[in-house]
Amino acid sequence: MKFTEEHEWLRVEGDVVVVGITEHASEQLGDVVFVELPEVGDTVSKDDEICVIESVKAASDILAPIDGEIVEVNDAIVEEPGKVNEDPMGDSWFFKIKPDDLSQMDDYLDEAEYKDFIG
Repeated sequence: MKFTEEHEWLRVEGDVVVVGITEHASEQLGDVVFVELPEVGDTVSKDDEICVIESVKAASDILAPIDGEIVEVNDAIVEEPGKVNEDPMGDSWFFKIKPDDLSQMDDYLDEAEYKDFIG
């Protein structure tokens, strides 16, 4: 698993990468009340704003961590945004992306580096 400095996690599953937000991000946001996800089939580039997440405290954009095609989205968190707070590192993933170049993940943090980053 890899982590971005924008508090996203990335987990490789076969030929796709599952992306969500970290527990730290979920705690900082507070109660999530709205999630907007990209469309399946969207082609995205690294750092594109592709998701919107709103909480009682703030609204945030989620950036594409890598180039690729969105192959699946988690409709459950659109229907029940509060699930993001319950299990941000598991069932409350945001989208799955088929990467153009998996080596783009090499620059991201491992778990120990992320824990140091959030201090």
